[in-house]
Amino acid sequence: MSEISKLNSIDDTIAAIATSIGPGSVGIVRLSGPQALLIADRVFSCRQGRPSDFKTYTLHYGHVVRKEGDAREVVDEALLTVMRAPKSYTCEDVVEISCHGGMTAVNAVLALALENGARLAEPGEFTKRAFLNGRIDLTQAEAVLDIVRAKTQAGLRVFEHQLKGELRSFLDDIRRRLMGCYGDLEAVVNFPDDAGEQDGKRSVSARLREACISIERLLAGADQGRILREGIKLVICGRPNVGKSSLLNVLLGQERAIVSPIEGTTRDTIEESAQIKGVPFQIVDTAGILEPRDMIEEEAIRRSHLHIQQADLVLFMIDASMPVDEQDKKLAESLQGIDKVLVINKMDLKPSFALADARALFRAEEEIVAISLLHQQGIDDLKGAILKKALHGQTFQSKGLLLTNIRHIQALRKALFEVNRAVEECDRGLSLEFISERIRFAVDELDRITGRSADSDLLDHIFSEFCIGK
Repeated sequence: MSEISKLNSIDDTIAAIATSIGPGSVGIVRLSGPQALLIADRVFSCRQGRPSDFKTYTLHYGHVVRKEGDAREVVDEALLTVMRAPKSYTCEDVVEISCHGGMTAVNAVLALALENGARLAEPGEFTKRAFLNGRIDLTQAEAVLDIVRAKTQAGLRVFEHQLKGELRSFLDDIRRRLMGCYGDLEAVVNFPDDAGEQDGKRSVSARLREACISIERLLAGADQGRILREGIKLVICGRPNVGKSSLLNVLLGQERAIVSPIEGTTRDTIEESAQIKGVPFQIVDTAGILEPRDMIEEEAIRRSHLHIQQADLVLFMIDASMPVDEQDKKLAESLQGIDKVLVINKMDLKPSFALADARALFRAEEEIVAISLLHQQGIDDLKGAILKKALHGQTFQSKGLLLTNIRHIQALRKALFEVNRAVEECDRGLSLEFISERIRFAVDELDRITGRSADSDLLDHIFSEFCIGK
């Protein structure tokens, strides 16, 4: 029995809270499995009858009750929704109990469901069952988590397209073409003919090249897809009092960091998410400390350097009202080889240096933007420079099919490598068995993306990132 078959033999009924934990107007407890309706019979009471007799896609008003013999205790007032197999999220019988929000009510309803035969669901187990029961493929399952974590409207649109199965359809089309080539080569191997073999190789080589082009087009948008999913890590650095915390507040559009003329106000890194013209950023304000006075400042410096090394882009800030000094030069030296924008702040004050002095901080030509945070001048120019540098001059695309998942990207690159090798071996006249094997390897990589050949360890890893109840 395959790993998928073993996982698909689950026949118990699971339950979990499907809404956010904490105060709220409504909380939902979800049940899925063969006993979902029978458990609902035991815990839900209403005038319309028993939940197991209700039609699918119906909503009923009643009460969640605890029954002990002839006694009944009302736990909460609720609405119960029935969704029968196979037309439900999990392809199993699903019951959702909408009760009052808050920890007490939903936990009481969940506890009652567990007392009556349900098992507490594992993280992502509802979506895992939807995958195992064939309603969605693995790319769609991962899209569910991406939608929950979406940082921007643009990202949400891309993930919704993936949830609809567009990536699966694209990969299935490539798979069909590769399997067609594989079948043709196998036919030549089994029924050898000298003339037919040469014609077969030429035909297969041409079709494999077309498959390569399709894969390359999809991979071309991988960087921007990754940005939509993860955001661009933008780190602000500079010596004390150059305006780092003020710039963070401006980019966020809110007063997040404390701003003070006292040096060393920011003694730790501050991380926040923001959008710049629809592009998600993870912005980090670092401590402007170079010579630590205590262990706390030593740790602040260590964290600042760590964030700088992990950054996609660094904003290096200097103060226009003060000459470039050794601290600026030392920081600039540490940023060699890192993508950066030089931000000259306090241009409302009389500059104490020439622009050439600022440019001399770097060995190579860099973006330089002059701003005044006090008067909100040059901010749009700075945002434009950030986007230009972070996107390497490309226009940000958030429409169409984009690869957003590093797992998909890595597997597709491996598939492309195998198809390219198959083309080379066709052209070099190598044995058809070797070429067939290359195609088979490529197909296996596509199957890992969609879940056709996913093993239990991969599934456990993917679904462990979900919340319980999804």
